[in-house]
Amino acid sequence: MNISETESPSPLGEVSNRLQDTPPPRRRRVVTGPRAAVVVIAALALGGAWATMRPGSATPAAPPPPLPTVTVSIPLQRAVGQSEGFLGQFSAVNRVELRPQVGGTLSEIHFNDGEIVHQGDLLFLIDPRPYAIKAAEQNAAIQSAQAKLSFAGTELWRAQTLKQTQFGTGENLDQRSADQRAAAAALAQAQSQLADSELDIEYAHVTAPFTGRIGAHQVSIGSLVTGSRGGTSGTTLLATLVSLDPIYLNFHMSEADYLAFTQNRARATGTAANRVDFSFGDEHSYDHHGTLDFVDNTIDASSGTILARATVPNADMTIVPGEFARVRLAIAPPTPALLVPDVAIIPDQSQSLVMTVAPDGTVVPKIVKTGEMSGGLRIIRAGLAPTDRIIVDGLMHAMPGTKVAAQTGTIRYDSAADAQE
Repeated sequence: MNISETESPSPLGEVSNRLQDTPPPRRRRVVTGPRAAVVVIAALALGGAWATMRPGSATPAAPPPPLPTVTVSIPLQRAVGQSEGFLGQFSAVNRVELRPQVGGTLSEIHFNDGEIVHQGDLLFLIDPRPYAIKAAEQNAAIQSAQAKLSFAGTELWRAQTLKQTQFGTGENLDQRSADQRAAAAALAQAQSQLADSELDIEYAHVTAPFTGRIGAHQVSIGSLVTGSRGGTSGTTLLATLVSLDPIYLNFHMSEADYLAFTQNRARATGTAANRVDFSFGDEHSYDHHGTLDFVDNTIDASSGTILARATVPNADMTIVPGEFARVRLAIAPPTPALLVPDVAIIPDQSQSLVMTVAPDGTVVPKIVKTGEMSGGLRIIRAGLAPTDRIIVDGLMHAMPGTKVAAQTGTIRYDSAADAQE
């Protein structure tokens, strides 16, 4: 039997093959010069960072942030008068509804709707012919009564003559005397009826009782109108007439304002005590003036206010009844007060705050009671001292209890703005 032997690979050949398959080793580059210094510095920096990140290593403390800067100023001290603002409404001094006192057919209209009419101007004419006819009848009755009175006078003279000559009786004399008195009474009655008819003719001419602006006519020519001398019940409304110069400005004061006003009025003298300033809705200053001439005698229990009224000149007749205006009334004499910018006041629900800075730089809030504006500044009635340093700029950085860096500012009074408040 022939046995074939398998030839095993040589160990040297296997090593040779592995050496052939292995890539040749890469050559190391040696960095010299400036680049070597950069590498060394980077390694040292990484080593230092690694050392600081290891547990137990010390971390350097960060510097504190700078304090926020705000502008502070002490309140401005100035003598200002206390005044209050109200909402007023104009009303006519005289207002009348033109209604006829006689009935008939409306025959003429002598005005244009909305124009100014003067006292005595003819506005409406009711057909006067029926009343003219009645007046003519009364005139005839007067003439008849006059004739009867003349005849009765003659008869009385005859009776007196006969009585003196003993041909007449006393009874006849008395009768003629009575007839004479009756004729005189009939004449007086006829004359009064004529005057009544002439008055109806006058009432048929509806004239303006005063100068003012008339409204739109409510009836047209040819309409049958109803008139009455006794009242307005059942009568026809022809038009409405209102006076314009002067005109009333009505407003309501609260009980507290009324008490302060009466105390000031007792001390004030001259025209300033009753002066009222007002402005219209499209104006920013109180350039118009009136005179306070009426304060009601009772306080309205439902509203707790009292009605006051000023008389305002209106020569150009541009103010109309029903128009609104802002009213400013002085209710106290000028007294020393503290003023601060309105932007320095922080509203907090039902109260107002200002931020002040203590001597150590701590922000301290203070509750204050504010008043009206004066010279572009807000009057502080209570809660603030003249030496308090209030923050007028930089409020967004001022938190109560924190510290700030304060720089000094100045509060200025604007006299031009005072006329606009």
